Amino acid sequence: MKKVIIATLLFTMLHSCMGCSDSQSDMEPIPVPQEEYMASDMVIYEANPRIFAEENAFSAIKAELDRIQSLGTTVLWLMPVNEPGVLKSVNSPYCIKDYKKLNTRYGTKKDLKELVDAAHAKGMKVILDWVANHTSWDNAWVTEHPDWYTQDANGNVVQPQEQPWADVADLNFDNEIMQQAMIDAMKYWVTEIGIDGYRCDYAEGVPDAFWKKAIAELRTLDNNLLMLAEGGKTSLMNNGFNLLYGWNFHSKLKDYYAGKCSLTDLYAMNTSELEGMPKGTLRLRYSTNHDQASEASPIECYGGERGAMSAFVLTTMLEGIPLIYSSQEVAYPRSLNFFNYGVIDLKSNEVFAQEMAEIIRAYKATSSVRGGELEVYTTGDVASFYRAAGSHGMLVMVNTANESVQVKVPMEHAGKTMTDVIAGVDVKLPTVMTMEPYQYFIYQQ
Repeated sequence: MKKVIIATLLFTMLHSCMGCSDSQSDMEPIPVPQEEYMASDMVIYEANPRIFAEENAFSAIKAELDRIQSLGTTVLWLMPVNEPGVLKSVNSPYCIKDYKKLNTRYGTKKDLKELVDAAHAKGMKVILDWVANHTSWDNAWVTEHPDWYTQDANGNVVQPQEQPWADVADLNFDNEIMQQAMIDAMKYWVTEIGIDGYRCDYAEGVPDAFWKKAIAELRTLDNNLLMLAEGGKTSLMNNGFNLLYGWNFHSKLKDYYAGKCSLTDLYAMNTSELEGMPKGTLRLRYSTNHDQASEASPIECYGGERGAMSAFVLTTMLEGIPLIYSSQEVAYPRSLNFFNYGVIDLKSNEVFAQEMAEIIRAYKATSSVRGGELEVYTTGDVASFYRAAGSHGMLVMVNTANESVQVKVPMEHAGKTMTDVIAGVDVKLPTVMTMEPYQYFIYQQ
């Protein structure tokens, strides 16, 4: 839990149980309804309103729902929609002035409700980004309830000490009144708009006890809410979250394509990241998101359009729930700083988008085997892996190099007749095949 900076160790220990009526129960995992959300066809699309429109982004996103759904999307994640702060601002959408108000440039409550209703009519769910760790400096809480914030020795509200975020004020989760105000605000959008859950920003910066309490209360409104934690610690799952980030895998994926680690290292990270995860739970896997795209586009990270597509295939098919970030589907070639407004044409590369949709179709078509036993192969620059479930199996081969390679088909699969899921034809696998730069195959039997 967060404490006043000058607090002593004893003070910290004494207050670590504040608000805990039953210390034993706080140690026990909260049962999480996984069946619906761990379904094998889940695909999340992260929508950055600032690249959809300069004004009235809710309506602009609504107008794009058919295209978004055509990618295979089942969950629409809207980046922060709340009113942003101005004082000390760097124009970040993660700097919240009022948790119960919207960014007026995006639209009205009516516009948001219409977007959510339209997504629901298409069978998609909608989750909002929630920023619990901090607020803007001009949030009314700063002046009305300074005790709701972390303070220094002189009683001054401070920024988060563990992060270089000078534009925001750090909330003090020792204050139970603040906690309840936060939970009340989270409930507001569930009851008023009918959203289906939250992606919780910087989840590891907020005490577990708060998440456990908040998620339990939220699920009294809707037991099937999807709660995605922006964090990697498996302990977050004990608080009621459905999904965690695949931080480490993504970092290793970039290193691998940059030639800084081996395929064996990448496979090992995949295994390591899943260790300790509760049975039936998964991680969000991605080749880019809003943070990564602000630094470099997938085109820059993975060796051009074909490299970016190969990284998407590898990420999507190996493990976890796939994410598509708005702009990724058109192979946007440059970084996109999400602090800025910058509308791009999300229909500018239909061929690339259709290929991504085909990969997602393959992801869904292989759902019956993706939970099966995984066998990986280190075949030069070709990432090959096989999943088996009963008499069925899936073999994926991805050339991660920008050159043609000859590669041996894993011995136990050479000669098999399998279905090329993308092409929709049966093929007899050879002993050796030539793969073009960044080419990939997804086979199923």
